[in-house]
Amino acid sequence: MEDWVKDGLENARTMKSPDNWHLRQPPGLKVFQQIATDAFDALPDEFRDRCRDLVITVEDWASEEMLDSVGVDDFYGLLGLFEGIGLAQGGGELRTGQGPNRIWLFRRPILDYWAGGEDSLGDIISHVLVHEIGHHFGLSDEDMEGIEAAADL
Repeated sequence: MEDWVKDGLENARTMKSPDNWHLRQPPGLKVFQQIATDAFDALPDEFRDRCRDLVITVEDWASEEMLDSVGVDDFYGLLGLFEGIGLAQGGGELRTGQGPNRIWLFRRPILDYWAGGEDSLGDIISHVLVHEIGHHFGLSDEDMEGIEAAADL
């Protein structure tokens, strides 16, 4: 057998490609949380200051209760969720028995969305995070769609 054929077969068997995609795994929860933390840290100070007590949590999937709360039937249909009382509704201070405002990012649906598009994973996580922070500020989905449409002009 020719040497170049042997080398090609050996490389295929050991997956010695420069990018080694055959051996790569999607980021786990810990790495995903770090990407979200980095995205949050990259936001302007004025923005982050209004999120002082906001908790950002990454899970693989939304619970059925979470899906029901926003009228979504498909586990892949919810990328993130704001849980709490928005700042515009008086949610800036914790009251007895009230948990902190929380943003949930759902890893598996976000990875699925990423795999079907052209945006970077970091850009998608940042977009979902900022969208959910918008809810923390008291903005509705319609408000944010209008802001995004105006920004794209």
